[in-house]
Amino acid sequence: MLDKNGIAKRIAKEVKDGYYVNLGIGIPTLVANFVREDIDVEFQSENGVLGMGPFPFEGDEDADIINAGKQTITTLPGASFFDSATSFGMIRGQHVHLTILGAMEVSQTGDIANWKIPGKMVKGMGGAMDLVASAENIIVAMMHTNRAGASKLLSECSLPLTGVNCVKKIVTNLAVIEIVPEGFKLLERAPGVTVKEIKDATKGHLIIEGEIPEMVL
Repeated sequence: MLDKNGIAKRIAKEVKDGYYVNLGIGIPTLVANFVREDIDVEFQSENGVLGMGPFPFEGDEDADIINAGKQTITTLPGASFFDSATSFGMIRGQHVHLTILGAMEVSQTGDIANWKIPGKMVKGMGGAMDLVASAENIIVAMMHTNRAGASKLLSECSLPLTGVNCVKKIVTNLAVIEIVPEGFKLLERAPGVTVKEIKDATKGHLIIEGEIPEMVL
């Protein structure tokens, strides 16, 4: 199965030339490290950065240049900085081609829960609600199961929702899955992972058609 870098590396294959891409907190921030060098991509962070690069090497960090998760980042030539109003104008105006988010749960109808666990203190939903309400193409990066081994791919989300019917594709440590009207459609399996292992780890309806290829990283 994949680690977090493996998930990010597979998602990087979904990024196309000319895309403006928003990277959410967690695994999605790693995607910038694996995008092909021969394509032109602009990474946007909701705290007001356009033109993010890979994470800095140790010793090269600048504490004043951070992403929405307060991690130090690098910027590429031509990068710009702006206020939250401008940032969310980009997001709400649908100027972002692809949004990559983490999640605690995803339902087979494309609902996403990624901001709150009841009983635990949170600062707020942040920009997640705007992202899922405005983006036309949302890919979720997450582990297939939680720490207790329970599936995070469900028929219905049990946690408070961030958005409804918005997720298009999920990349986990076990598989690549597309959301279709009938449920979770299995597209690829992680290296060394069997279809049975994916099926056992998926609580929602999993659609398996034909031979499922092993993903290429």
